[in-house]
Amino acid sequence: MAANVRKWFDLPRLLHQYQRRMPVILVNGLAEQSESWFANRAHLARHFDVAVPEILVYNGEVLHQRIDAGGEVTVEYLTDRLARFLDEFVQRPPYHLVGSSLGGQVVLTYASRHPEKVAKLVLICPSGLHGCERLPIIEGVRRSDPAGLVRSVFHHGHFASEGLVQAIRRKFEDRRWKLGVLRTLRGTVGHSVAPLLEAVPHPTLIIWGATDRVLSDVPGSIRAAARLRRVRQVVIPRCGHAPQIEKPRLVNQLISRYLRDALESIPPALDPQRILARGSESRPQRPGFLATARRSFD
Repeated sequence: MAANVRKWFDLPRLLHQYQRRMPVILVNGLAEQSESWFANRAHLARHFDVAVPEILVYNGEVLHQRIDAGGEVTVEYLTDRLARFLDEFVQRPPYHLVGSSLGGQVVLTYASRHPEKVAKLVLICPSGLHGCERLPIIEGVRRSDPAGLVRSVFHHGHFASEGLVQAIRRKFEDRRWKLGVLRTLRGTVGHSVAPLLEAVPHPTLIIWGATDRVLSDVPGSIRAAARLRRVRQVVIPRCGHAPQIEKPRLVNQLISRYLRDALESIPPALDPQRILARGSESRPQRPGFLATARRSFD
């Protein structure tokens, strides 16, 4: 029998053996675009079917059609965009949803609307849980200060590289992009998802940066997040508002293990009680503070 014919007859057996991977959807935040997941996609793709929906493209045609029609760019609108993407292009619920910053508000809103379509949630420095956010992106855009905007996101200054600053500066020169940012800010700043917390039944992992300069009150946000029914929280020392970029190895391990039910315990170095006891991270940590946490995942 010809080899290609043999493969055809083997197809039912091969299909029976093949198991599609669980979908993981990565939703970026206000100051980010889908490129912000560059350090995470390949690792998560080892275990999951990863998708990154482009629901918020500041110079994109869809966003500007809404702006031109007089519509607001709100969390509800972005949630509708996410729902449409999942219904039309993934179509395999339940989904694992991972949201960063504003993306955390979007996935929480989606989970409250469609609980039957969600398996687990991972929120990275989610906004809108408690208090106000310091939004350097507003002043950064208005004053055309990309360096200040980028520096405000990270704890470690070397992440605010000249190349990244220049890339953001080029975006500032695009009036269409700048309008998209400002209209999104107008529609989302001050939005709160706090009323949804007790209604979300899904297992949820929240990853915070201890030196987050965008969230105004990290300890208060941690306490607010405790209202989620099935929540686990970690706080990464010496890390700002984008842990997936600053601490990708650790974040990838946390997400992957949590979604695979393999995160048995939280390393003491990441225990949120440390920051709650202090109120904020004001003292330098001892050398090797994160090494214990990393070894726990190696």
